[in-house]
Amino acid sequence: MYELTEAEWPATSPALCAATERLNFDMPSDARTGALLRTLAASKPGGRLLELGTGTGLATAWLLDGMDAAARLVTVDHDERVQSVAREMLGHDARIEFVLDDGVRFLHRQSAMSFDLIFADAWPGKYDARDVAMSLVRPGGFYIGDDMLPQPNWPDGQQPRVDALLDDLRKDRNWSVVVPAWGSGFVIAVRRA
Repeated sequence: MYELTEAEWPATSPALCAATERLNFDMPSDARTGALLRTLAASKPGGRLLELGTGTGLATAWLLDGMDAAARLVTVDHDERVQSVAREMLGHDARIEFVLDDGVRFLHRQSAMSFDLIFADAWPGKYDARDVAMSLVRPGGFYIGDDMLPQPNWPDGQQPRVDALLDDLRKDRNWSVVVPAWGSGFVIAVRRA
């Protein structure tokens, strides 16, 4: 299996990983997640990207690493303590906008088909208001959800939620869907034109 070397990681990754450990934040995105996000972000030159669940910014750094100079990223989290790490280490990048807000409220304020890629790394957009999040994806755009494989920090009853999400997406003919067993497990959906 392909393993990423640290040389392939964004330059900010070691500092973000260290800060994540200091905070005892147990929900960071791993390097495989990051590599996938970087690749998908690179497919959207000049695109508008949305991350739901900034956390400490590990996935954020990978998204930025894949984006071109004209692309823009909006990243949303409700936890100021963890998002402040990302703001401190990535906030110098003019391509990023940090939003401290409830993800569901944020989603309801957005215009339909206004993003080229949405990474749902939190319950908002993945289990709560998923239909709203997906309505924001432009034709040809990506909707990505992670943690589709069992995780040690899953709450009780999580597997039925994952199964229902995947079942719903597979039935929706407006989307082309694949569920690769890579990293934490993904659902990757592309809105059909």
